[in-house]
Amino acid sequence: MTGGPVQSIDGTPQCPVCPGGEQSFMVRANEYDVWRCSVCRSAYVPGLKSNEDLAAMYADAYHGATTGYFTKIDKKMRRARGRIKQLRRFMPCGRFLDIGCNGGFVVEAAREAGYDAWGVEVDGVSLNYAREHYPENGYYHGLVETFAPKEGFDLIYSSEVIEHVPEVRAFVAAITRLLNPGGHVYLTTPDISHWRRPKDIFKWDGFCPPVHVTYFTPESLRGLLENQGLEFIKKSWAFKPGMKIIARRPD
Repeated sequence: MTGGPVQSIDGTPQCPVCPGGEQSFMVRANEYDVWRCSVCRSAYVPGLKSNEDLAAMYADAYHGATTGYFTKIDKKMRRARGRIKQLRRFMPCGRFLDIGCNGGFVVEAAREAGYDAWGVEVDGVSLNYAREHYPENGYYHGLVETFAPKEGFDLIYSSEVIEHVPEVRAFVAAITRLLNPGGHVYLTTPDISHWRRPKDIFKWDGFCPPVHVTYFTPESLRGLLENQGLEFIKKSWAFKPGMKIIARRPD
């Protein structure tokens, strides 16, 4: 796999989301330059290492599975069950995959709902928690780009993950590869164009280079999905500056 966004001959970065047009410097934050594409309006941090290298940033991200989501597991499980209930109308049964499954909460909710449930996670500590507490599910430690199961999936879930990825085309190509024909994918990510995003981008909690490295608009994410062979189905309304997208692999 190649590294992050490539540079043109004159040193200007190229958009990681679309083939791109003119690229312009946007702002400098946390000692990183953020650029913006004139075509798809995505913002991004250029020149970062590959997906594999950045995965090392998330090793033991929750301090022995004791912080973050792991301090409110009951609440997390209630939300996971509610989300799966909503998604069942798109794909009521079959094989389920959570990309960026953390402690396995959504994977377990999917199993409870009758799916053959799997999770992919780069943080080995979080994945060990999932394996210990929800052992009836399948798990893969590593990047989704290197995941090669014997069967595809009917429903793929990936919430607040794609914004961490420098090589977003490879990420979405892996989703397309893993989806069975007719299968659906559910993605959530911050929305840099959302009407409630603070005008001063430094006041937006979704803006945190280099933890979040790619900042989408709904149009740019739709274009990325369609360019990788997926069919856009719908975008749900979101009060907070984020987006919830459903797409489908054509039959």
